[in-house]
Amino acid sequence: MNDEDQHQLPDPAAPGSAHPATGTLSAERVAAKALETRLLGGERKLRRREVAAGAGLSLLSARKLWRALGFPNFGDEDVAFTERDQAALSTVVDLVRTGVLTEEAAISVTRAIGQMTDRMVVWQIEALVEDMVHEQGVTDAVARKRLVNELPMLVDALEEMLVYSWRRQLNAGVQRLGVRAEAGLQASEEGREGDEDDAPLPLARAVGFADLVSYTSLSRRMNEKTLARLVQRFENKCAEIISVGGGRLVKTVGDEVLYVAETPAAGAEISLALAQAFTEDEILPEARVAMVWGRILSRLGDIYGPTVNLAARLTSLADPGTVLIDSMTASALDQDERFILLPQPSENVRGFGEIHPVLLKRGQGKGLVLD
Repeated sequence: MNDEDQHQLPDPAAPGSAHPATGTLSAERVAAKALETRLLGGERKLRRREVAAGAGLSLLSARKLWRALGFPNFGDEDVAFTERDQAALSTVVDLVRTGVLTEEAAISVTRAIGQMTDRMVVWQIEALVEDMVHEQGVTDAVARKRLVNELPMLVDALEEMLVYSWRRQLNAGVQRLGVRAEAGLQASEEGREGDEDDAPLPLARAVGFADLVSYTSLSRRMNEKTLARLVQRFENKCAEIISVGGGRLVKTVGDEVLYVAETPAAGAEISLALAQAFTEDEILPEARVAMVWGRILSRLGDIYGPTVNLAARLTSLADPGTVLIDSMTASALDQDERFILLPQPSENVRGFGEIHPVLLKRGQGKGLVLD
């Protein structure tokens, strides 16, 4: 991550920050300085070697953690850190020294925090700017300047919601990835007998992809704001449906979402709901959807393995507005009256050879109900 990715506030002490005639700081710079001091927990008074030494750590080890958090490189003479930076570094160091975490685990956990919070704050800032442009009738540039005055009223509430959400998500993750994992593996053994490719992988999940049709051609004809609204609408609708269905949105890449669910039935319900939602949407195009039940490897917030690859291949074979699954996933759903399974002609798929796609359709019941 480079310096531009940090979205740091300008340093009021930097050259050019003061009014050229009077040498005093502008009101905008004063507000920026006050916000920075509040967010960083104090004035920047420490250099990197001072912070590392205060935490009882070599500079090399400290830099590993800072890079994991996504911080830019600072020179030896840069006064870039506060006492809170030192306290945070000490917290991670203590976890390693007391044997709670290995150094490798500490860096991995720290990188997760850095990457997720970086994406989160960019998302939040852009949402606030967009709202000001719409509600206050100002330009994008003016809204970004006003952000410094708007944020102080939101910081405490956003921080409280962040901690609240993290605790809820951590609890759900423990249940999903720990407590209920064994039951999922047992179901995977029953549903995918004879498939050895994913046998060593530790988690059983329904893995799905939803891919907007004709997104590339649409994006070429849209201006920046229209495309941003389309992408946001797509992400919001996917996130809502996947959440209501008890699944997890792993990631969004442009016109495609990757999601998981804990059972084949939950994955099927989510997949059908996604296909229906985009078929009925008056703005978004239809979507191709595919879902496969099998084992996966979960690392760095992403998922890996043949199950993921097969789901991606099936997505490209699906017709707009439909859901495809493979024959082994179909066998796991065969006795469920909520679903209709229609075998399709076999296909030769790169990396998998001949597979037997099955069209998944709604059977009995209403499916997912969105409030």
